[in-house]
Amino acid sequence: MSAQRILDSIEKQNRRQVALPEFRPGDSVKVWAKIREGEKTRLQAFEGVCIRRSSKGSRSTFTIRKVSYGVGVERIFPDNSPNIDRVEILARGKVNQARLFYLRDLQGKAARIKERGPSVVVASADASDDGAAAVSDVPKQKFTGRGKRKKKREGAVAAVGTSAAE
Repeated sequence: MSAQRILDSIEKQNRRQVALPEFRPGDSVKVWAKIREGEKTRLQAFEGVCIRRSSKGSRSTFTIRKVSYGVGVERIFPDNSPNIDRVEILARGKVNQARLFYLRDLQGKAARIKERGPSVVVASADASDDGAAAVSDVPKQKFTGRGKRKKKREGAVAAVGTSAAE
């Protein structure tokens, strides 16, 4: 038997029977880890943001970061560890990087991550709903320059006002 086959068989034995849910950096997760205190074992939750995934077969790991009492705490969990009971995904984050180490330098509102979710699909209005049809018939305008938000808001209010007046 070759050395690679021996290593593969050892890796296969150490793999986790129940796969972890699919998550990626930027997602907020809660990891339930088994803590051994003397004779007793208990479950303890570690809740934070996944800042890194490392895929290396049976040595795959993920790093979770949380801020506890103003101090940043990071913990590295092996994917195939028997001490991980379960992983719950709380929110899916929208990030453009695979490693979120820049979060270490940020705090408070600056450290927030936008949520990634299903894109909003607007269905076409039925003929029975005249108000919604009138709003959707308004052509899209592109606002530029200073005060874009204000102009956009005033345009939406005017469109709703005209459809209500009809």
